[in-house]
Amino acid sequence: MEKNIKLMDESELKVGLVGNPNSPTIMLPVAKESVYGQEAENLKLWGVDPESGKHFIEGLVDKFQILYFDYEGHRLKHPNPENLTPENLVKDLLIIADEMNVKKFSYYGYSWLALVGLQLAIRTDRLESLIMGGFPPIDGPYKEMMVVTNKTYEQALYNQNSPVIKEHDHINPEKVDWDNIQVKIDTNQTKQFVTMYKNLMEFDDREIQHKLVIPRLAFAGEKDTIVYGENFGSVTVDIIGILQKNKQELEHLGWDIEIIKGNDMDHTKAMQPVTVLSLIKHWLIKSLNITR
Repeated sequence: MEKNIKLMDESELKVGLVGNPNSPTIMLPVAKESVYGQEAENLKLWGVDPESGKHFIEGLVDKFQILYFDYEGHRLKHPNPENLTPENLVKDLLIIADEMNVKKFSYYGYSWLALVGLQLAIRTDRLESLIMGGFPPIDGPYKEMMVVTNKTYEQALYNQNSPVIKEHDHINPEKVDWDNIQVKIDTNQTKQFVTMYKNLMEFDDREIQHKLVIPRLAFAGEKDTIVYGENFGSVTVDIIGILQKNKQELEHLGWDIEIIKGNDMDHTKAMQPVTVLSLIKHWLIKSLNITR
């Protein structure tokens, strides 16, 4: 079943629901629309599965009901520059669950959609489990990401009329000079993330841990450290370093922690279905006590 659902900002998002209604439901906001042809070839150069959403759904649907949509893709097409706040993000997710008649569900998000999952978990009692990939549950790099998104927004404003590289253009990632790259994107696309991180500046992810009483998993690739050049504020977003430093404390708090090994296991590689699908599936089966 697929349905167009009106979100908080009145934009409409295509949402699907597949699988056995008697099985536990997994909310997958990371289910990207498949792309083909040259666009798919460009994504493959960056190590991105052009059919990742489809592969996640196919890999999980035998055991779970899947509530799927491409929230990031939607926000790039329909930016919400002034109002992409944690509160509104959570309201969007709960509207989606309500419209699809899903009462209880597990949530899997990666990167910024992982931090959205944490916000969801502290604002509703409808979550059965939470998986955060590529973003640590305590000591999250909110301030660093605020710097990066601010700089990206400034660049977007500055580069509106200049001939610069666009994200995922036909270019070999090996040959990109990350210190000097200039990205040309819609100013509203990046401003919405400035809004989101701005509203998280006072958020204390340690203070809320006692509210989390559901099964929860956090994971990252062992090379998930991004060093940004001067254009992006010269900051380091060290996802894996934070996760490793706090691993024991997180496990004591009730989190399961997985570090995905591999010399190339960076932020992008660790989000691909071929890498994480089996981890997610096995953990969900165990945590939700599903018979195989």
